[in-house]
Amino acid sequence: MGPVEHIDALRREGALLAEVADEVGIHAPVPTCPNWTIRDLLWHTGTVHRWARTIVEQRRTEEPAETEMARIAGPIPDDALLVEWYRESHAQLVRTLSNAPPDLACWQFLNAASPLEFWTRRQAHETAIHRVDAESARGDEISPSANSSPPTASMNW
Repeated sequence: MGPVEHIDALRREGALLAEVADEVGIHAPVPTCPNWTIRDLLWHTGTVHRWARTIVEQRRTEEPAETEMARIAGPIPDDALLVEWYRESHAQLVRTLSNAPPDLACWQFLNAASPLEFWTRRQAHETAIHRVDAESARGDEISPSANSSPPTASMNW
């Protein structure tokens, strides 16, 4: 899979995560993430999406400082708006990665063929894993999507 396929997986997995959050509610416990609720899962995943978007969009050459995280994430919305905040965080990341040039140069924290390959794959995997976490809150048996590109022991990162 390349960046285009990873972006497609990211788009699909993020939409599924939001659908499950709507279905189970933000106060549902997440069995695969002890002590977390769907609210925590959405806030974490949305913040990660905003963090990755910032790195790619601004062509950052270094990891954003911890002191920047509150600005990058923005204020935590009221519970009633959290799923929409997540959807917007996800949509912004998908747009940014879709519009990034193939020769994108920016910081990445693991080895990959290119920064674009790294960020598209990493975010597709991050989102797929957390979609499965959300489904565990619904009581689903844990099973990655057949269309996901799951991490493997032979990953080059």
